Amino acid sequence: MISVDEALSHLFALSPPREAELVPLRAAAGRVLAKPVSALRDQPPFAASTMDGYALGSSHAHPGAVLNVVGEAAAGHRWEGRLGTGEALRIFTGAPLPPGADRVIIQEDVTRSSSQLTLNSDLESGTHIRPAGADFKAGHEVSAPRRLGPSDVALLAAMGIGEVWVTCQPTVAIIATGDELVMPGEAPGPDQITASNIFGLAALAEAEGAKARILPIARDTEASLKSAFSLAKDADLIVTVGGASVGDHDLVGAVAQAQGMERAFYKIAMRPGKPLMAGRMGEAVMLGLPGNPVSAMVCGHIFMLPMLRAMMGLGAMAPSYQEARLGTDLPANGRRAHYMRARVTNGTVTPAASQDSALLSVLADANALLVRQAHAPAALAGETVQILPI
Repeated sequence: MISVDEALSHLFALSPPREAELVPLRAAAGRVLAKPVSALRDQPPFAASTMDGYALGSSHAHPGAVLNVVGEAAAGHRWEGRLGTGEALRIFTGAPLPPGADRVIIQEDVTRSSSQLTLNSDLESGTHIRPAGADFKAGHEVSAPRRLGPSDVALLAAMGIGEVWVTCQPTVAIIATGDELVMPGEAPGPDQITASNIFGLAALAEAEGAKARILPIARDTEASLKSAFSLAKDADLIVTVGGASVGDHDLVGAVAQAQGMERAFYKIAMRPGKPLMAGRMGEAVMLGLPGNPVSAMVCGHIFMLPMLRAMMGLGAMAPSYQEARLGTDLPANGRRAHYMRARVTNGTVTPAASQDSALLSVLADANALLVRQAHAPAALAGETVQILPI
């Protein structure tokens, strides 16, 4: 058995970044920026009023001053001219400031009569002007790689960017294996159960930005497994669920190797998830997960998601662990790292009473995995421990 860190090292070696593609900005949300982008202009491109009011020279900004209103400027409609002595311009929020003005008096601080205005006695301080380039200057760079969230997309739009280079989305083909499985909505036989973990894994992959395909269930025969692999050959990552152990009906490893898989490792010193294999099958990476639902989902968080991030150009990064206070005493751990289903409340983590790897209800109620390293000593309530939010 190898450690989790050793397994991740192998998996990252199998998962280089994918190529980039040019997409419209509207399609870029959630994608990973592959090439830096530079702003095409200043933002704002001109000094602009931040309030509705009157633009004037600051030398006139004193109580009782009387000025002539010579025009009007609104957002998208500048006033063509220059303010002279004793002149003011009616201006609205977002409008370009005219030459000769360096202050905006808000409309509540003036008294206007026809084309004249008088500044009131209690003027609000501040110029109420947003300088040109206050947000960013032309040439401002958004670096890559970077997962583009809504705020990033808004920034790129303001920079004048209509399309961006992003890493191609990895395609994940997910194959459940076993005679005991039926799809949700089908009536199971007396000895069958409903396939569940493939749907959770697909949801994990898609939430990370990959494209997931759930393939037909592969039965416990070489022919059925070969057929499933043939349907997955155009994928970047093939994830099998079940059949990766050493029982008489666990055929995935043997069939995959017969199909040309170069195995990188088999078995990891962790629980749940010990019977896990990985390797390369043609142009695809294969990840063989255990069949127990919780084991498969935990391995999805620990291994599949970091692989997908690496494929999307975000780097070879292990899961991002955090710290929390332990809410209960724990005994010493054994020789395998233990990823315990747990809940974190107000910074305190409490493991579930049952850690059975078949209990999806426990996993669904968890919001974190409490990580116990191999051979970790007993821990007392209040101690700091590592967690992985899920």
